[in-house]
Amino acid sequence: MPDRVVIVTGAGSGIGQATARAFAEAGDRVVVADYDAEAARATVDELRQVGSEALGVTVDVSDRIQVRRMVSATVEAFGRVDVLVNNAGFGVAADVVETTEADLDRILAVNVKGVFFGCQEAIPAMLQGGGGVIVNISSVVALAAVERRAAYIASKGAVLALTRSISIDFMRRGIRCNCIAPGTVDSPWIGRIVAGQPDPVAAREKMVERQPLGRLGRPEEIARAVIYLASPEADFVHGTCLVIDGGFSAR
Repeated sequence: MPDRVVIVTGAGSGIGQATARAFAEAGDRVVVADYDAEAARATVDELRQVGSEALGVTVDVSDRIQVRRMVSATVEAFGRVDVLVNNAGFGVAADVVETTEADLDRILAVNVKGVFFGCQEAIPAMLQGGGGVIVNISSVVALAAVERRAAYIASKGAVLALTRSISIDFMRRGIRCNCIAPGTVDSPWIGRIVAGQPDPVAAREKMVERQPLGRLGRPEEIARAVIYLASPEADFVHGTCLVIDGGFSAR
């Protein structure tokens, strides 16, 4: 049975929560990191109920000091870091003209700097333990754009490029780095976007209509892919982007 030490950012809800749950069910020790302290605690409580050793950490991934504390707390509690899942993200619905500078700064800070800082702080700890695995959550929109997501698309493209760079730099030192490009997943973020539209019902229907499979993805479907990329079965998988989008990018 696995007994890895896993950090999942944005684990208070959505894909991150499903991923934390999947690692816990596999027998791993999980650090639940989230900006929302109450959400992190709720996830920790759930994981402990299934017998997992779980630790909650409140973190703003755009703040390098907080990310460093997250990694330090992990090492202090469990002795090492084996897996890092950079899942925390932020976005707004806006084209390049509509996007405010404040929104642009926040999107890049969370989605790009957050991934950068996570890797920057976790990799030394992984190297001390002989290696590790990083899974970054990008998005299918880095490969197939949608309307009114300009800054978000730019940030997720950067995550894909950064993943490849880290892979090349560290693969011969025992670290595998890959990313996943989910399609539209039924998550709290999607719920907030839909709720903010003049006609939420119509907005959701439009999202569903543009899916070739006829439905949105489920957080658990992305979590299963993370588990694969973190497993020994993926030892030959380096610097890749695993697209899980219900056929969206195949059109």
